[in-house]
Amino acid sequence: MIEVDWARLKAHELRALANENAVVILPIASIEQHGPHLPVMTDTRLGQEVAHRAARKAYGTRPVVVTPVVWSGLSEHHMPFGGTLILSHDTFRRVVRDLIDSITRHGFRDILISNSHGGNIIAMQQILDELSPLSEATLVATTYVTEAGEELSQHLEDQPGVMHAGEAETSMMMVCEPELVDDSDLGGLASPMDGQKFLQAGKGSYRWRPFAHVTENGLAGNPARSNVDKGEKMLEAAAEAVARLICDPETWASPNDLRLDGTGGVPFRD
Repeated sequence: MIEVDWARLKAHELRALANENAVVILPIASIEQHGPHLPVMTDTRLGQEVAHRAARKAYGTRPVVVTPVVWSGLSEHHMPFGGTLILSHDTFRRVVRDLIDSITRHGFRDILISNSHGGNIIAMQQILDELSPLSEATLVATTYVTEAGEELSQHLEDQPGVMHAGEAETSMMMVCEPELVDDSDLGGLASPMDGQKFLQAGKGSYRWRPFAHVTENGLAGNPARSNVDKGEKMLEAAAEAVARLICDPETWASPNDLRLDGTGGVPFRD
C-alpha cells in the first residue's frame, strides 16, 4: 500500500514529494462529545480516515501526503456536555496558519485543508481569505460532509445529511473504531433536531447557541439506523469526493490577477 502518512515518512522522502509537486492534505477536526455512544475522537478519526483514503485514491494522478490531524478545534458549543477540548479562535487561527507556513517552507505548493467538524468551517474560510493573497501556495479548504453531500445523503434513511453523532457518523465509526461504539441502546438515543434552526434567528440571521439548546443527550439524528455496510459506503463516497477535488486541475489553477499596473494575468485596459 502506498504510504501517504506524513508522520510515517522520513525527511528525505518528504523532500522528494515536495519536488514532485505533491498535494498536502492538512486535516482539521476536534475532540468533542459525541453523545453517550461514540468517543470524543469521532471527528478526528473520521477526518483522518477520509483524508487517507482520498490520498490513496488520488495518488495515481499526482502524489498526495496527509499531515497529522489538528485534533483540537472550535467546539465551545459542546462544552456543557463535558469531554471536549477547545482552542480559542485566535489560537486555532495561529496553529493552522503556522502549519501552512511550515508546509510551504518545505516547498509544497498545493495544500488542501480538509475539515471534519462543522464548528471549524467559518474560521477555516476566514484563514484562507487572509493567507491566500500572500501565500506562495494555492490553499483550498473543504469539509467532506459538504463536498460529498449528495453521495452521503443517498445512504441515509431518515435524516437529510450527516448530523452530529447520528446515523452517518455512528455507521462510519463502526467501520473505523468498532470497539469504541457502544451499541447497547442505540434505539433509545434518537434525538431529532432541525439543524437549520440550531444557530438561526428570524428567517436568515445568526445567533450562537450551545448544542444543549437543541439536544439533551449530545447527539442529533437516529443512531439506531447505523450499520457497518452503510459506514463503509459513506467513507468511500466521502473519499471519492475529496479525491476528485484533488485530481481536478481547476482546483489548483492559478487565479487571474488584474493589477492596477497591468501586470496581472488579465490584460489591463484604461
